[in-house]
Amino acid sequence: MTTPIDTAMVMAAGHGTRMRHLTKDRPKALIEVAGKPMVDHAIDRLKAAGIKRIIVNIHAFADQMRAHLEARNDDSIIISDESGELLETGGGIKKALPLLGDKPIITHNCDSIWVEGMGQTIPRLMDRFDADKMDALLVLAVTANIVGDVARGDFNMDAEGRIEWREVSSVAPFMYTGVQIIKPELYAPVTDTAFSTTKVWRGLIENQRAYGLRHDGVWMHVGTPEALEDAEAFLRDL
Repeated sequence: MTTPIDTAMVMAAGHGTRMRHLTKDRPKALIEVAGKPMVDHAIDRLKAAGIKRIIVNIHAFADQMRAHLEARNDDSIIISDESGELLETGGGIKKALPLLGDKPIITHNCDSIWVEGMGQTIPRLMDRFDADKMDALLVLAVTANIVGDVARGDFNMDAEGRIEWREVSSVAPFMYTGVQIIKPELYAPVTDTAFSTTKVWRGLIENQRAYGLRHDGVWMHVGTPEALEDAEAFLRDL
């Protein structure tokens, strides 16, 4: 059964230490790709898909982030302030639970940039999500269609869309794009303050409640200055 989704969280708290000199005086989320800060790419894509409430977490250069978001003059954007402590992805979502509501949400890493394929990714994601059988639905990019570092991939996926971790000392055909639908209540029982979303995924994968949606365009993993240059070059060539 398709579940209506109207809330998203953009993960924008990170320092971006792998971006080196580019984040000496600004957060990673404000680095521009194709003339637009990465956080704005994420927000604009979510709004274009009809998302009504967008929570954005901030930590690194929190004052800059707050000023940038407030300058958008957009009441649909709500700030979750993590300036006191870096909480990682899972901890950030857990802290924001009072803002997220009790329905499934989209989470969107601010550095996830892509070119669409045959369809619009976020609407496809919302159409595919079935709350009766899924607790999480991850957008996965085929490693052959990624600009930037793919390492050895993250996941395998069966014909029904259920995902499994890449086995040790092997490669996998799919990489997590940083975009998913997930049920926020899954974060509440975790006792850690700072933790990765992978802690939540483990149980979902074991119980066959985690699924993947294949991204049919080109995804850009903008995690280093070199990857940023590659992404800019790819977008210019379009």
